[in-house]
Amino acid sequence: MRRRNLMTAAAAAPLTGTAAAQPAAGKTYVLLHGAWHGGWCWSRVADRLRAAGHRVFTPTQTGLGDRKHLLSRDITLDTFVTDVVNLIEAEELTEVILVGHSFGGSGISGAADRIPERIRHLVYLDALMLEGGQSPFGNLPSEVVAARRRLIQEQGGGVAIPPPPAAAFGIPEASADAAWVARRLVPHPAGTYESPLPLRNPVGNGRPCTYIACVDPIYPALEASRQWVRRQHGWTWLEIRTGHDAMVTAPEELSRMLAAIG
Repeated sequence: MRRRNLMTAAAAAPLTGTAAAQPAAGKTYVLLHGAWHGGWCWSRVADRLRAAGHRVFTPTQTGLGDRKHLLSRDITLDTFVTDVVNLIEAEELTEVILVGHSFGGSGISGAADRIPERIRHLVYLDALMLEGGQSPFGNLPSEVVAARRRLIQEQGGGVAIPPPPAAAFGIPEASADAAWVARRLVPHPAGTYESPLPLRNPVGNGRPCTYIACVDPIYPALEASRQWVRRQHGWTWLEIRTGHDAMVTAPEELSRMLAAIG
């Protein structure tokens, strides 16, 4: 597995090796958010990629963000996968670089399983990794699962998981970024944590795959996912020295990294 590192300091040097090459203009990106977020969280990255001449789509999953009015106990991982597939098909997209952050990793895996011919590259940004038939609650640490199940019953009406503080995503407390994110986080559909990921093929379905780990600080709940990726052959491993919400805390560095992929 290949490894490269990216520093998030403002004066960070460009990527080294093949990832440092200037990308050709005109790529197509679909950027998928994680739990409690919405397409809004990608605005800083999307602006940079579009300014470089790329097409960028930032869908919001059912029941979240500007679609929070659709929150329901019936929303499952299959719903999230269908959200992504429908966008790609409705926009008639091909050669898509499909990026999934955190919980969004399941959505991009599912899309590649259904429509691999439209996908150019899969990018898992500090993502939860599931194989076919696995559920998030079956993959996360037991203490995390227990805490979230309590929140569903005590604060979420049996339907949703209330959002954690923005600092849980590696965003400095009392910062403008933390306030910006906190205003937009919404409860997450509980059914997506309890339902299995419907895959008929291995994760990635034969498409090129890259995993970007956010390592400063590391998001502890994803350790099993990181270890799973390290065991995969042919995947590219990259690191970015920022917290879990890299699209918020390090948009310039993340944009450069994504532009060099594919």
